[in-house]
Amino acid sequence: MPDERRDAEARPSPDALLENAEREGRGRLKIFLGAAPGVGKTYEMLVSGHARKADGVDVVIGVVETHGRKETQALVDGFEVIPRRKVEYRGQTLEEMDIDAILDRRPQLVLVDELAHTNVDGSRHSKRYLDVEEVLAQGIDVYTTLNVQHIESLNDVVAQITRIRVRETVPDSIIDRADDVEIIDLTPEDLIKRLNEGKVYLPTTAKRAIENYFSPGNLTALRELALRRTAERVDDQLLSHMQANAISGPWGAGDRVLVGIDHSARGASLVRYAKRQADRLRAPWTAIHVETSRSVNLSDADKDRLASHLRLAEQLGGEAMIIPGQGVASDILRHAAANNFTHVVVGKPEKRRWREMIEGSVAHELIRIAGDINVHVVSGAERAPPASTGVKTAPPSPQFRLQPYLLGTLYVSGALALGVLLDQFLDVRNLALVFLIAVLTSAVTAGLWPALYACVASALAFNFFFLEPKYTLTIRDPESVLALVFFLVVAVTASNLTARVQRQAAAARQRARTTEELYLFAKKLASTGTLDDVLWATAHQIALMLKVRVVILMPEDETIAVKAGYPPDDTLVDADIAAARWAWENNRPAGRGADTLPGAKRLYLPLRTGRSAIGVVGLDDDRQGPLLTPEQQRLFDALADQAALAIERVQLVADVDRARLAAEADRLRSALLTSISHDLKTPLAAIMGAAGTLRDYSASMPEEDRADLLSTVVDESERLNRFIANLLDMTKIESGATEPNASYNFVGDIVGTALRRAQKILTRHRAVVDIPADLPMLKLDPVLFEQVLFNLLDNAAKYAPANSTILIRARADGRGVLLQVMDEGPGIPSADLERIFDSFYRVRKGDHVRAGTGLGLSICRGFIEAMGGTILATNRADRSGAIFTITMPVPTDAPYAENLT
Repeated sequence: MPDERRDAEARPSPDALLENAEREGRGRLKIFLGAAPGVGKTYEMLVSGHARKADGVDVVIGVVETHGRKETQALVDGFEVIPRRKVEYRGQTLEEMDIDAILDRRPQLVLVDELAHTNVDGSRHSKRYLDVEEVLAQGIDVYTTLNVQHIESLNDVVAQITRIRVRETVPDSIIDRADDVEIIDLTPEDLIKRLNEGKVYLPTTAKRAIENYFSPGNLTALRELALRRTAERVDDQLLSHMQANAISGPWGAGDRVLVGIDHSARGASLVRYAKRQADRLRAPWTAIHVETSRSVNLSDADKDRLASHLRLAEQLGGEAMIIPGQGVASDILRHAAANNFTHVVVGKPEKRRWREMIEGSVAHELIRIAGDINVHVVSGAERAPPASTGVKTAPPSPQFRLQPYLLGTLYVSGALALGVLLDQFLDVRNLALVFLIAVLTSAVTAGLWPALYACVASALAFNFFFLEPKYTLTIRDPESVLALVFFLVVAVTASNLTARVQRQAAAARQRARTTEELYLFAKKLASTGTLDDVLWATAHQIALMLKVRVVILMPEDETIAVKAGYPPDDTLVDADIAAARWAWENNRPAGRGADTLPGAKRLYLPLRTGRSAIGVVGLDDDRQGPLLTPEQQRLFDALADQAALAIERVQLVADVDRARLAAEADRLRSALLTSISHDLKTPLAAIMGAAGTLRDYSASMPEEDRADLLSTVVDESERLNRFIANLLDMTKIESGATEPNASYNFVGDIVGTALRRAQKILTRHRAVVDIPADLPMLKLDPVLFEQVLFNLLDNAAKYAPANSTILIRARADGRGVLLQVMDEGPGIPSADLERIFDSFYRVRKGDHVRAGTGLGLSICRGFIEAMGGTILATNRADRSGAIFTITMPVPTDAPYAENLT
């Protein structure tokens, strides 16, 4: 191995050193990562905190959620807990981590639970992970917990597995910047056992969770995701450590496969072998091409074949990359050592023996200098046919430009003038250097052919003006003949080398511009969230970079239709429609310049991913003949690949949302059937029993018993009528058919009507009304508002114990008129404060018997919001019980009730 290569490898990576420098002065972040709730992340974080505390570290708790688990609460004892900051939000008092208190206290380590938590509106940061970033920036270490479903890049995958989309996510950069990631693993069987034992949720909630989210299949998949993500982070840490400490690789802690490819026909075979090898090793893999000075002179067919090999690697799940270099073997091995690749795959030598002796062999050189890296030399017997796109490409138009040759003439003329001046002082052979400068200047500024023209012109001028006999093309002195010959050889060689360097620099500049534009395009696609935005961005980018008109077609109702265009154009003639449809159905190009249906106005190229075609792109311009040059064809392929992946991403998100909605619909359907089977069957059974008794035994029954049975029929009929009315009201709300008939009303009057209607329901309770007479009139629908109050009173009667008080209180403040219904029941669990307004969701009573249909509160919210108000649920602070607060706006011209009496 050359000494300079060893010296380069002995130097630490600047990027790794810069990463370590950025960490200086910051606190260390450790994430306890779990596959699902309940695996013990918080428990392990607290155990680790106790261990650090026993080592003399100053440890405090910033925020820890015990969720009522006794084992976790026992570990909290013994820590100093920083009091949380109280925030008023929508009539509720919520608690958030107090960053300022932590920074003032300045502990060495702070424990922060639930990294993905969303802070309440009005907090300094919208997310808890941003709070953690601020704490780390002050040099304080942080231990925190996170579930795999909250990682941004895995959010869609988890939604596909569980059919539940988690809205609270943290960016992957948080995981990547973490100093330590500890996986908290638990087998699905053990986690389900903990659920059944009530160590994660209440038994009834746990049963529902096991049936949906916590199924063994879901947990196994989530567990694999967590293990793989942690393994990726560990692999990145190992690579960064090796680069920062200039450790020559590879370290065999994990396998990585690197395949070197070129433009030969066996490249596809090498890529597929590398894919199979990586699958056997369960390792990441990369396809690499070393671009040397010879790469500039490749034919378009060879460039197309190389591009197809790189695209194949990406389609098979690998990474494709091109690096500049001089020696193919040394550069491949340098990249492998720097990035901890343990296996290198190359093709066997195919050159003749005499060419190998002159030019060398990549395979032999790799084997000789590989060191600890395994080298796989593959025959590559599977020969790929010449790369063909099925489209006739336009040859690059050779344009003869006179300007470069005029510049060459000007440089030679300048050299001639300078040579005439120097002829009096210098030997004639030294004057050749002046003309050589003119040749090199032509090569740098104008290219190869103008440089060769300058060579000939310089030789003729040198001979005519400076070699004896002067002013003739005859050369008398043999030494002068040799000088002229050597001048021509040096000039041609130097101009060729200079022009090659100039071509490489121009190609590098063009590649940099293209790469930047592709990067900006990929960045734009990543920020788009709708299909229309992706299609418009794609059409605009293709039109901008290829200088063509673009239409994008996608399938619609068993046909294909225009979805976007730049400039906008949705008119297609029959020939174009046929070509676009054929391209879509056959996943092949069609139309102008293609092998199929070449009479169409546009060229139609399929947009495809590794799985299938997802759309068609139509291109045209005002020129005649083929549209794209080979270079433009390769650029289009790169743009189309990025666009197809973005379209597929948007479609997958839509599929996940549809699956979630379908699952929600199934849940609602099941809840509806369960509710109907219970809430219809119970009153019907009572009605049928009472009516049957009256029919069979009415003559022999005392009057008191007959009255009691008739009362039962009436009560259960009213109960049944309320249930059916709730269903009808819910249907109106969900269909948007609720139109309030608003008029000015005094809220006390409506409360009195609702109390009279609920008299039978409230027979076992005491209703207290506290409504001032000077409240402003409200513009609302009295029928809908009465139904809301009736539902709230019905709900309070179900949950509050007998002989308790139900208070109805109203007051006016700056937000409007607040009407509160307060009971003395057990209150509402904090986790259910928002969910109780969902359709068919019911909080369980103390005896685990479901109360009501789960529609009443949902109807309340629908009616109140339809009238422009809000409704919130909270718990009483003075005693146990729930408070339902209705806030209604007061019109500016509203009269007051006391003025109307």
